[in-house]
Parts: sequence; structure tokens; C-alpha cells
Amino acid sequence: MAQDAAGTSTKKKRNIPGFSQMQRVGRSLMLPIASLPIAALLQRFGAADVLGADGLAKHASWVQPIADVLAGAGGAIFDNLPLIFAIGVAVGYAKKADGSTALAALIGYLTFTGAGTGENTQGGVLHALAPYFSNDTKVINYGVLGGIVIGIIAAKMYERFRRTKLPTYLAFFGGRRFVPIVTAAASVVAGVIMALIYPAFDWLFNKQLGGFIMTHGSNPGTGFVFGTINRLLVPFGLHHLLNSLPWFQLGNCTNAAGDTLHGDITCFMSGAAGTNAWTGSFMTGFFPIMMFALPGAALAIYHTAKPERRKVTGGVMVSVALTAFLTGITEPLEYAFAYVAFPLYLVHALLTGSSLALCNALGIKDGFGFSAGLTDYIINFGRATELSGGVGKVLLLLLIGLIYGVIYYVVFRFAITKWNLRTPGREDDDDSGSNAAASVFDEAQVAASKSTGKADAQKEGRV
Repeated sequence: MAQDAAGTSTKKKRNIPGFSQMQRVGRSLMLPIASLPIAALLQRFGAADVLGADGLAKHASWVQPIADVLAGAGGAIFDNLPLIFAIGVAVGYAKKADGSTALAALIGYLTFTGAGTGENTQGGVLHALAPYFSNDTKVINYGVLGGIVIGIIAAKMYERFRRTKLPTYLAFFGGRRFVPIVTAAASVVAGVIMALIYPAFDWLFNKQLGGFIMTHGSNPGTGFVFGTINRLLVPFGLHHLLNSLPWFQLGNCTNAAGDTLHGDITCFMSGAAGTNAWTGSFMTGFFPIMMFALPGAALAIYHTAKPERRKVTGGVMVSVALTAFLTGITEPLEYAFAYVAFPLYLVHALLTGSSLALCNALGIKDGFGFSAGLTDYIINFGRATELSGGVGKVLLLLLIGLIYGVIYYVVFRFAITKWNLRTPGREDDDDSGSNAAASVFDEAQVAASKSTGKADAQKEGRV
């Protein structure tokens, strides 16, 4: 009995220190990121080449005010991404979050740096200390990272103090009302600490890493490494952490008001002409993969399913393939083979890296507000044409996608049949039931919810 217990204990799964916390942060980033599609829609429709002065308003002047309203509304979201991330991360990270969590994050962020990032719009602790620690710009700008830090602080303060009981004469300020108060105090401390380390942060992230992104981000090698690692992190739910660096933090541009913005997505959407020429390198190569390659893999999975299960498998594959093509949401499809055929998933990661490398080598520049699907491709066609130097390169992206779709279909069909991989529709014969054909797909989604931390998030009442 003792030996059995010992054997059981040795087989117990060992958790990697900090891994679950990184998953929590990664999942919490999805809430603020989900606000970007509407921002991208508003800003693109209000752009000069769509409804603005060079578009429809050129022929109908009454459209110009409408374009200004739409562009202003979308720009406001991109200009305030750090604040949005602070609130979104707080709600997504905290267990059983409620409105007081969001209020605490808002108060914490305003205490930390005010509502702006410019010399005349910044406030809070960072503005007070900027003359001492930012001699060049007189602004301490942590961008989205500052919002993430404050969001986590607000979430932890909520978890720690939401049931705090104060003496009777202060009872009104107890419980959830105490959370914004203590978050403001913690944000003052965080602001002082982050002001002290800002010179080192500015040198490393803004000037060195940010400078590298702007100068060498369009190199094929950079695209290959980023694309490959990005996909390899998907089964663990950590790809959002990686994405947040080049998409929202590294590299800089200025908006129409002259304020400094950070990140590939932010600058692609809101950067003024002449300051955003470097953008798109960390986004363009995903369009061929998400719009064409993975649907090609889904077609291969459908064709290799057993005849008696092909109909149900086809229904599932059509659904996830169409989702990938239109919206760029590919995780449900990737999970279908990531856990039952990881070597095939590794090939997928390498091919994704090759797509980013190829698009960078060809000088194609495109971007998205949410993900690389047809919707974002159409919406951002004008901006992509401008940055790519012509419409030909943007259309070439579709041809590249079709080629990758054929490659994926051939590779997946060969691998599945050659090594008899247990992809959806190829379950063992002893599986039974009307839903047997999709059982592997369902099992993969369950496995994904565990490995990415989604199951734990649902149990703890997090987003």
C-alpha cells in the first residue's frame, strides 16, 4: 500500500512555478483586445480614403462630418488603450470580479498616470515625476504595459480586500468600497517605483527593443521566429503574452494630435503618415494562414475522416474553417490536431513562421484590429495599399494564401493517412454514438480548456 501511494505521488502532475499565473494574465488580455474590432471599424470608415476627403466626401461634402465623427470615435479607443487594458485586465484577472473591480482599476490608472500620454495630457504620479526621470520628452510613457500592471494590482486588491470589515465608524467604506481606496494607494507606490526605473525601461524597451522592431521587424528572420513561437504557445494559452509586446508595446509612432503611441496594431491603425511606415511586419503573414491554410487543413481532415463519420466531421470542419476565414479565430481548429497530432502542429507552426517571413521579404504591409480574417482584410485594404506601396502587393496576399492552402491540404492529408493520426472523424471503431465522429474534436476542446487555463478561469469566476 505504501509503495502504491508512493508510486501515485511520483506520477502526480508537477506544476511549473508561475505558469498558471502567466495563463491568467494571457486570458485576461483577451477582454480588452476584444474591444479593438469596433475601434478598427470606426477608424477605417472614418479614414480619408474611405468616407473622408479622399473618399466619398470628395464627391459628397456632407459625408465629411460623418467621417470625422467615426474617425474620432475609433481614434479615442486606440489613444486610450492603456486605460482600457487596465480595466479589462482587472476584470479578467480577478476571481469573481464585479463593477468595483473595474472602478478600482480606473481610479488606480488615473492615480498612476492620468488619462493621457502627452506632456499636456498626462497626469497622476508619473506626470509629477516626469521632469526628474524623463529629461528628453518630459513624459513617462509605459503604454499598455502600465495598464496591465495597474489592472493586475486592482485585481489583487479586489481579491484581498473585497470582504474587509472596518470599525463601525468607518463601516461605510468597508467591503467592496474599500477596494478603490486601497488600489489608489497601491498605484501611488507603483507609480513611484516605475518612475524610478523608467530611464532603464526607456533605454531597453523603447530605444533598444522598440528601435529593433522599427528597424529590423520587417526582416524575414524576425517574422519567422515570431510566427513560429506565436503558434507554439497557442496550446498553452500563452500566445497573447507574446503578442502584446510587438502589437501593443514595442515600436512607436505619433497620432494626429502629436501624442506618442506604441505597438504594431496601434500604430498601423492610428499612426500619422510618415511615422507608421514600419508597421504590419508582425501581422501580415497571418492572413494567408488564417484565411486559407487552416481551412485547407480542415478540408484534409474532412476528406480523411471515415466514410460513416464524414458527414458529422464535415459539419464541424466547415464551421471552424469558416470562422477562421471570416474572423481569423483559429484556436478551435488548431486544437483539433494540436493534442492528437503534435508533430503536425509543429509543422503548422513552422509554416506560419515561413508565411510571415515571406510576406516581410516581399514588402507586403497589412494589419488587423482583431485577427487576420477576411473582415479585417477588407476593412484595412486602403491602409495596406498605402503602406505596401500599391494595390498589387495586397492582392498578392490572396495568391500566397491560396498556395499555402494547397500546401496545408497536401501535407495534412499525407500525414494523417501515412501515420493514421487520430484526427476528428478517425476515432477507433469501438467508439459509438451519434456524435462519435466529432468526439476527438470535443476531446481536443476539453484538453485545450485545461492546458490554456480556461477551465480554471471558469471555476474561479474569471472571464
